[in-house]
Amino acid sequence: MISYDGWDREYQENKQEYLNIFDQFMSQGNYENAEEFEKSFAIMIGRKHAVSVANATDALYFSLLSYGIGSGDEVLVTDFSWISTASCISMTGATPVFCDIDINSYHISLDSIKRMYSEKTRAIIYTHLFGNMTDVSAILEFCREKNIVFIEDAAQSLGSSLNGIKAGVIGDCSSFSFNTNKVIAGINGGGIFLTNNKEQANLVRKIRRHGKDLDFEMLGYNSRLFVLNSEIIKLRLKNNQIYKIKRQSIANQYIKEFENLPIYTQKIYEGLDHNYHKFVIRLNDKETRDHLKNLLKLSVHYDTPLSKNSMYNKIIHRTDNCINSNLASSTVLSLPIHAWLTDNEREIIIDTVKSCF
Repeated sequence: MISYDGWDREYQENKQEYLNIFDQFMSQGNYENAEEFEKSFAIMIGRKHAVSVANATDALYFSLLSYGIGSGDEVLVTDFSWISTASCISMTGATPVFCDIDINSYHISLDSIKRMYSEKTRAIIYTHLFGNMTDVSAILEFCREKNIVFIEDAAQSLGSSLNGIKAGVIGDCSSFSFNTNKVIAGINGGGIFLTNNKEQANLVRKIRRHGKDLDFEMLGYNSRLFVLNSEIIKLRLKNNQIYKIKRQSIANQYIKEFENLPIYTQKIYEGLDHNYHKFVIRLNDKETRDHLKNLLKLSVHYDTPLSKNSMYNKIIHRTDNCINSNLASSTVLSLPIHAWLTDNEREIIIDTVKSCF
């Protein structure tokens, strides 16, 4: 059976280190304060401040709260991503404005951003999808002209960079995910918020801890990354570059094997160091996609445009004519890609894909 994430195999490789971490953790009393991890992660990414939270959904939600975004405001967001990229907007009371994507990168389209902008627009959530990165200079310039906050959803792009610029340092603030399906996973998820603004970081720290500083100053939440989880993440981060190189090797093999087939892969721009959180192919039609999906028991990321989820039948939102997000949702498919994928598993995947044409 094909392994679809590989973390069970990684555990066997590093079992003694995990046991040592657990023993050290249980022998001391600091179960909740992940401050050391926050400082080291901020340095690694190139931000001044990092605030760890329970998950990346909270990190995005708290980002919006830290800018005072709420009822009466609009936030531009891609129509093609995981649901929390948009649901966090609705959680504040603001209106998500769904924009179409560029079909080659699967990233939010500047043309759609310009069409959907209004005087109520306060922010944009920009998602580096599947670990890919593209040039956002034109979008950043538009945000500066319109006084729009650029929130960087880097949940899937840890370790990616474009022309030497790392994911996570581009936006006014950013967030990463340590969910179990990410390139670096915690044992029960986790997320982290990053900023260069000390006051904003302190505000998010209060929000994550019931609004508490000296006392309970504001309405807040219970959203913590526990120390044991942060230690597991730190261990895995030590090998992040090695794991990334292995995924890149698999991706290059896929690209070479499929180059003469009617298969579209995410466009790779010059200067990109892609972490390949996902290797997503796009087929010519839904029938071929679904057939291959069933043969290999694969996942689709994502099979429903965000705006077409039934929750938005009841929640206020605006939507562009999202032709490309609809096309992507009906024809994309994610192939297994992780550092512990065996040669035999890769051969099975490649041969099965080829058998469909």
